[in-house]
Amino acid sequence: MSEKGWYSRGYVPHLDRIGLLQSITFRLADSLPREVLHRIIVELNGIPVHRKDAEKRKKIEAYMDAGMGCCALRHPRMASVVQESLLQFDGERYRLLAWCIMPNHVHLLIEPCAALGKIVQSWKSYTARWAMQHNAELELGVPGKSLWMREYWDRYIRDEQHFRDVIRYIHYNPVKAQLCATPEQWLWSSAVLYNS
Repeated sequence: MSEKGWYSRGYVPHLDRIGLLQSITFRLADSLPREVLHRIIVELNGIPVHRKDAEKRKKIEAYMDAGMGCCALRHPRMASVVQESLLQFDGERYRLLAWCIMPNHVHLLIEPCAALGKIVQSWKSYTARWAMQHNAELELGVPGKSLWMREYWDRYIRDEQHFRDVIRYIHYNPVKAQLCATPEQWLWSSAVLYNS
């Protein structure tokens, strides 16, 4: 599994390099409908280009933090399967530095030992199969045949301050979304490991 180096998926450039710390977010397929994404893009029409990506990301995060879509990851068994999947190859395919499983998306900070796309795909494929097998039984509400959105968001860590900011963002996401009062209260996160 080789790294890609610099590449583009049609928008901002990405850097896939083994050993380069990466912040990753992937989300459920129904967490951000196309019409909502289109509305966000239209709202940002008058914004200067250099600020557009950051503003778009803020609006998407706010929408997802509001708990839109089926929120299948809210179910404790589903969240546990996702968390186990993340931990499964820690120290082998990647070093897992921080994570948080939200009701409709997942945030991670990793040091990859393999191609980033292959790592994310392994998490998604295993957890999607499990979710679809248990969708009716657990009443997860997954519509259609896809659990995850095809794409994922990644950003390599630029420096020590960026590293600290990303860990703080990951751990405080449930607090920001008003799901708990402190990061350590959220069961599906590495926050408790950082503060113990």
